[in-house]
Amino acid sequence: MRKLGKPTDQRLAMLRQLTTELLDHGKLETTASRAKEVAPLAEQMITLGKKSGLANYRQALSFITREDVAHKLFGEIAQKYADRDGGYTRVVLTGPRRGDAAEMAIVELV
Repeated sequence: MRKLGKPTDQRLAMLRQLTTELLDHGKLETTASRAKEVAPLAEQMITLGKKSGLANYRQALSFITREDVAHKLFGEIAQKYADRDGGYTRVVLTGPRRGDAAEMAIVELV
């Protein structure tokens, strides 16, 4: 796991928020290293959504920061990927950011 230049609590909070935004909007633009960390977390949440059930809902809700996104995950997103066995996200590198030349990427749900 990349440390991303942050202490553990800040890093986990950032990844939770990025995962929530990705599941809410379906697309997210961030730095490449953050994108590579967020993609597997989003895939884990979608897999939980596909399994349904109260225990899985609560487990997803303990990671996702907004209840409406968790509801969307178990309702819409899980139905969309019901036939798919994995590979729910795509990371596309877009080039350097103007200003600090950080490598940027777009993470999107397939």
